[in-house]
Amino acid sequence: MNKVAIIMGSKSDFNIMSEAIEILKSFGIKTEHDIVSAHRTPNKMIEYAENAELNGIKVIIAGAGGAAHLPGMVASITSLPVIGVPIKSRNSIDGWDSILSILQMPGGVPVATVALNGSKNAGILAAQIIGSFDSNISQKVKAYKKDLENKVLESSKDLKEKF
Repeated sequence: MNKVAIIMGSKSDFNIMSEAIEILKSFGIKTEHDIVSAHRTPNKMIEYAENAELNGIKVIIAGAGGAAHLPGMVASITSLPVIGVPIKSRNSIDGWDSILSILQMPGGVPVATVALNGSKNAGILAAQIIGSFDSNISQKVKAYKKDLENKVLESSKDLKEKF
């Protein structure tokens, strides 16, 4: 079974990162989640990244605030796709520190980066990655996107009828 890991730098990140868990579960993708701090538990982070593939992980979503080194450090250790979620933390510089820490990776260590606090999109991107080799998941993502389209078309129709 395909599995996505959702890791975060601290417990306070869970409210944001839970959106990734919810959307992945709606696609029928198994998840696991943990607190893995690049700064406070570097040995745990290294062990987690080194063993992720052996543990059935196909994609890692890593959320972090502030200096936000977790996604990049994990990406430097594993060959699995890593999606970074910058989080606006309480000590953040309006989220820019997190965004730039994740976005500005050196050549050879890519991290796909979503919007600030955008873990739902990280979950959808992880599903799309898995959908590239799992037709069942691909069909679920296509249905999800079709549903989004239908909602917009319905809103458009409602707007035109009311005004």
